[in-house]
Amino acid sequence: MKLTYFRHTPSNFGDELNAIMWHELLPEGFLDEDEGELFLGIGSILWDHLPRAPMKHVMGSGFGGYTAPPDVHDGSWNVVWLRGPVTAERLGVDPGLAICDSAILLRAMALPPPVAGAGTVFMPHFESATRGDWERACALAGIGYLDPRDDVLDLLARIRGAKLMITEAMHGAIVADALRVPWIGIVPFFPQHRAKWEDWAGSLGFGLRPAVLPPSNLLEAYTLVTGQPGKGRRSRALFKAWPAAPVNAALVHRAAARLRRLTERVEPQLSPDAAIARATERSLEALDAFVRTRTSSPQAFGRQERR
Repeated sequence: MKLTYFRHTPSNFGDELNAIMWHELLPEGFLDEDEGELFLGIGSILWDHLPRAPMKHVMGSGFGGYTAPPDVHDGSWNVVWLRGPVTAERLGVDPGLAICDSAILLRAMALPPPVAGAGTVFMPHFESATRGDWERACALAGIGYLDPRDDVLDLLARIRGAKLMITEAMHGAIVADALRVPWIGIVPFFPQHRAKWEDWAGSLGFGLRPAVLPPSNLLEAYTLVTGQPGKGRRSRALFKAWPAAPVNAALVHRAAARLRRLTERVEPQLSPDAAIARATERSLEALDAFVRTRTSSPQAFGRQERR
């Protein structure tokens, strides 16, 4: 059974959590490279173009609207649990399967020790890390910069040590929330990344209070105004060329000032303690039950909840 998730170069924090989490939570040898069955983990990976033949086991994955909804009723899907109620509705399945994003199971595994004194940190979406100038904005604002393309364990250590997480990356919020680090969500610059936040929040029964950041350069401004990703080399070169330098400098200083104001004026969020404890337990129970159907002996998970 092959672990399946969105793989991108450069890497992306939320997706790369799969590479460290499942191999610790599952029995040794449970996952392999056999594509006859697919183990779908963390991420908005319920696409309509996944291969038809293999059985696809869904473990807290979500539908992000990046393709049409897949037909999970065609006999090649085993939905163990889902990220949230929006996904359940779009797929036409039992809403009781909408437990939570499976990254919540970081609460059940050993994690790297927190980086002391990490303070306030900001994580952009990995596409914004490529398009924008957020490292400079964070430096100007006196805020720690978390590049979602960096090593996952290093990022987890810094999140654990933070007093406040500001994040455009949904899994930045999911992980901070799971580890009980107060967070402020940022409305994603690319509109298509926004709906999935409601899916996750709905699973834990709380309302989002997203803040807005201005673009950190002209390329991000283009994305915000047009709704186009602006990923190509030509667009990056055009908006970051030297004639644009004065405008880009003004924009990054404006973004830095807004980051500072967020830390002073916006109340951070956390999902209710009871809701996240219950969702963690339900996710573990669902995973336990699935493992027992595939192995001769029950799997004993090391349940080390982080509160």
